[in-house]
Amino acid sequence: MPILDNISLWLHNFWAFMHERFNFLPALPDHLDALALTSLLLIAGLLIGETLHQRFGWPKIIGYVLAGTVFGPAALGWLDQAALLRARPLADAALGLLMMEVGRRLDLGWMRRNPELIRSSATDIGLSFLLIFGFAHFIVGLAPVWAAATAAVTMASAPTVVMLVIEDSRAQGQVSERMILHTAIGAAASFIAFAIVLGFVHAENSRHWSVIAHPLWVAAGALLAARLCSWLALRIARFLPKRSLAQVFILIACAMLAVGLARMLAVPVYLTLFLMGALVTGHDKGQTLRYTNLPEAHWLLAIILFVIVGATLPWREFTWLAGLQAVGLIAVRAIAKLGALAISPGSLPLQKRLLVGIGIQPLSATAVFMASEIASLYPEVGAAPLTLPLFAAAIMELLGPALCRLAIRRSGEGLETDREKGGLA
Repeated sequence: MPILDNISLWLHNFWAFMHERFNFLPALPDHLDALALTSLLLIAGLLIGETLHQRFGWPKIIGYVLAGTVFGPAALGWLDQAALLRARPLADAALGLLMMEVGRRLDLGWMRRNPELIRSSATDIGLSFLLIFGFAHFIVGLAPVWAAATAAVTMASAPTVVMLVIEDSRAQGQVSERMILHTAIGAAASFIAFAIVLGFVHAENSRHWSVIAHPLWVAAGALLAARLCSWLALRIARFLPKRSLAQVFILIACAMLAVGLARMLAVPVYLTLFLMGALVTGHDKGQTLRYTNLPEAHWLLAIILFVIVGATLPWREFTWLAGLQAVGLIAVRAIAKLGALAISPGSLPLQKRLLVGIGIQPLSATAVFMASEIASLYPEVGAAPLTLPLFAAAIMELLGPALCRLAIRRSGEGLETDREKGGLA
């Protein structure tokens, strides 16, 4: 528009005039600083998430993802790919801390006392992997190694989404507890499958056959960093008052140390922090950190994570064919999870098992980060083999939280939050 162009030109000339006379003034920047843009994006995500939650009762995560999608490179372009690349460590840290909390909820003792949970989780994992692999290979036409990669990336649910939606709904009960444990177990299995598939991807894109070396490096590096940081956290925290701010600080500081070590070792941050959380719980014999939580930090981390993830989703490459294939994968995955819960006998009635199956449908940040991990390791492959899991994750970023909320409401375990209250929780 001519008026806006004239105003912009006048401001530019005025600033140039001032800069000539006062050399301490900075040159007029061509664009806003990346940190300033990221901050504005996070503010927009918070406002959109709160508005949708208070007006329509939608899960706040949907608003965060929508903000990232609208203001990211796919739409308005507030943040370009270079800025998102610089923001990736922030998203890594946010996802890592949330995955640590998921790992801390992996109660192995409770699982041993409830073998039916292990059986149903194993059925869910196995059936999901097989059906997704079959769909990706025989229907979509992906090569076996990329079909396996697609299955490894998408077979598990998003534990961070399930945990946050349950907390947002203040849900308590058998359905909610099983949803969290199912997603935690599924995430662990997905990480193992992902490490194995990485070896085959490496072998296909290298001149030598090294299927074992890469998965071993990923597993050993993540476990080493997680063990060191969990030991350090427990060692220091036992000298501090329980549930104190000092314990929270030590837990976060050791988690950030684990993030740094994982990045130095070139192993997935989310896997390292998940293992750290599980090890903290497993080795906490004196219950030093058992009741030390990150209360409101969950939602602060969620805003950061899901806004950035929403901005990274590849909507520019969307085609109707890719969309139909992604919808097909989501449908096959849903059938696998509902079928696995339906055929798994146990003390929980069939109706509640099916609600668990609906509640564990979310697929989001971990899948996006796994696909990004493969793309960064093997840039010569290109994005084509990863389009299917990325678009499936993009769709479920918006649909998954709503399905999880629906399952909680139908189970009667959630408390309706006060929409007028606002806030982060």
